Formats: sequence, structure tokens, C-alpha cells
Amino acid sequence: MQQFEAFIAAHKPVAPSFHPHYEEALYAMLEAGGKRFRPALLLAVVSAYNELLLDGANHGAYAIELLHTYSLIHDDLPAMDDADLRRGHKTLHKRYDEVTAILVGDALNTYAFEVLSNAPFSDATRVKLIRSLSHNGGVGGMVLGQAIDCHFENQPLTLEQIKILHINKTGKLIACALEMGAIIAGQKELEQPIYDFGIKVGLLFQIQDDILDVTQSDEEAGKTTNNDEDKNSFVTLLGLEKAIEEANALASEIEEQLQSFDENLQGKLSPILNAYINRHK
Repeated sequence: MQQFEAFIAAHKPVAPSFHPHYEEALYAMLEAGGKRFRPALLLAVVSAYNELLLDGANHGAYAIELLHTYSLIHDDLPAMDDADLRRGHKTLHKRYDEVTAILVGDALNTYAFEVLSNAPFSDATRVKLIRSLSHNGGVGGMVLGQAIDCHFENQPLTLEQIKILHINKTGKLIACALEMGAIIAGQKELEQPIYDFGIKVGLLFQIQDDILDVTQSDEEAGKTTNNDEDKNSFVTLLGLEKAIEEANALASEIEEQLQSFDENLQGKLSPILNAYINRHK
């Protein structure tokens, strides 16, 4: 991931002006780091089939990290989760002000597609990548999940409804990262299976986040925890013990499905997934 970090540093969102902190704020949450889980998945799929495409694939990896970072900035706003800490640093609305946080989120969202439009691929490939990222990160994905999450605070949902909520809010952007990797690598027959696999990975990721929200401190998690009491999380519905059982079952299913992919893909994905599959234990 060192090359990816270097790519980010070389492609900072730049907007020189007389604003006292806008340009600094644009890069603050990107510079704060994070798991880089979604970019790592995308790059792993590409690497499994054609490492010569990795330089170009950094555009796709960066685009998905930009979109994800914008979503975190907006998710932390007072109107949503009202969080104080993200990636081990003050959230943008705390560090600067709420207007800056809203506008930086807007800027990173649109910059993601500018970066993707400059990827050194055919027009047809760029359009497929833009379609995947915009759909899964927007109307039919993450934004839909956020809308459901916020609207139904203090209104208990069923387990099936919570799964739909979190498949959209978290799962689809992770599935999108894997699908985009298959698109870049020219593995058309892999696009749907790897996307479906990513939905399961994303759902597990969210169950784990819900578990860690009640078992870790702010410092351990690097973000505000114990913040889901009014939300429809797996822990609030099932309780901690049952949520862990749900995570264990899904982790086993993911590990089994991973074995169905070819050896090259397994070899690239396993080190990344193994670091996360059992992080709730």
C-alpha cells in the first residue's frame, strides 16, 4: 500500500485561494489515514490478474477512498452521528466548523469522479467504473442506507430490515471496490460473484463495527464509540452475545466462499481479509 499512499500524496485535492483553511481541511481526513480497506481490496483483485495495471488502478482505489472519506465526514456531522473523533483525530466540524465539514465532504465526493475520469483506461472501462461507484455510493447504495439509518432512529427494525440497511450503508461500497477491481482487470465473469462476495464481507464488517462500538474505547477504535444506543445496530437488536454469533457464522461463510475463487485471487485477498474477518473476537 506504500505506492497507493504515495499516489494520494501526489494527487491531493488542490484549491488555492485566500480561504484560511479550506485547502488544509480538504486533505485533513485523508492524511489522518484509516484502514484503506476498500482500496486494498480493489488493488488486490487487480494484482491477482495483471500487476501492470496497478498504477492505473490507483485512480480507482483513490476514488473509492475519497468517496468513503466524504461519507465519514458527513456521517460525523451533528445532524447525523454528532461524533467528536475520527481516525484518531478531531472530526472536521470540531476541528474547523460545520460548514467547512459539509463543503469538504461535498468536494471529496465530486473529486472522486474527477480522479476516476482521469484513469488511464478506455472510455468504456471508465464509464463502467464511474457507474459502479456512483450507484453503490449514492442513490442505490450508501446514501440510501444512511437515509434509512437516520430516519429510523429510535424505531426498532426487524433483523432483515437491519441487514438491508447495512448492506446499503456499508456493504455495497465494499462490494463495489471488489467489482471495480474485476472491471479494471478485465475479468468480466468475476464481476458479479466478487460483488456478491463483497456484500457478505461488508455485512460482516458492519456487524463487527457494531460489536466494537460497545467493546472498545474511543482511543482503541480511533473514533467515537458507544454512539449507537438509538440506532438500529446488530447489538441493539440481538444483544452482544447473539451479534457475535451472527458475526462468527458469517465469517465462516466468507472463509468458505473465498476458497471457491482461483488460487491467485485467494492469495491476494486472504492476507487482507484475514486481518478483519475475526477482528470482533
